[in-house]
Amino acid sequence: MCGRYRRTTREEELARIHHIPIPAQPDLPISYNIAPSQPVLAIRFNPETKQRSLDTLIWGLVPYWSKDGNTGFINARAERIDAAPAFRRPFQKRRCLIPADGFYEWQKTPEGKVPYSIEMKNGSPFVFAGLWDGWQNPHTKEWLRTCVIITGESNELVAQIHTRMPVILPPETHDAWLSGESGKEILRSFPANEMTARPISKRINKPENNDPSVLEAGEMEHVGRLI
Repeated sequence: MCGRYRRTTREEELARIHHIPIPAQPDLPISYNIAPSQPVLAIRFNPETKQRSLDTLIWGLVPYWSKDGNTGFINARAERIDAAPAFRRPFQKRRCLIPADGFYEWQKTPEGKVPYSIEMKNGSPFVFAGLWDGWQNPHTKEWLRTCVIITGESNELVAQIHTRMPVILPPETHDAWLSGESGKEILRSFPANEMTARPISKRINKPENNDPSVLEAGEMEHVGRLI
């Protein structure tokens, strides 16, 4: 699963990396501890203009058919996104990329859960495969736009911590994913040899702890060595 991550690359840099018109004004600050129900940045594609955009969505997908707007899915299993009622239509028409600089997972040990930061070895930002949807409040007529992170089986590195991980898409697959040209075959485990994982401070456990100190080295005692 993926229940927490960080995005510390600023909007202007993400716009440059992903060939998106630079926003006139930054809309969303960086965050070291993004949790479900919070606003996140997402890259979407407009099939009419053939352009990408950098937009703010709420993490926790509310299907368009929801009666009350409270059904928020934070993760979608890659194996079922073309069949599950909440994800079937978004998979066909509403895909997105969710920028990140690292994500967090907790390893179970005899002494309790140990938080890890999982990131690229070279420290570069990356993107999760995501879906989005829009739900209209029947009373106010206002639109709520939400997203979900797709997960798949863990690679050899993350498997030592958890059985599943977010699907990370390499740059050469971004166009095919956003345009809808690809199917589920594109949703594969990212190569373990390009990633690293390290124990971090247990301050990450609380979403309100949102500063660089959450990345401080954690206690190494009783923590197994990862590949």
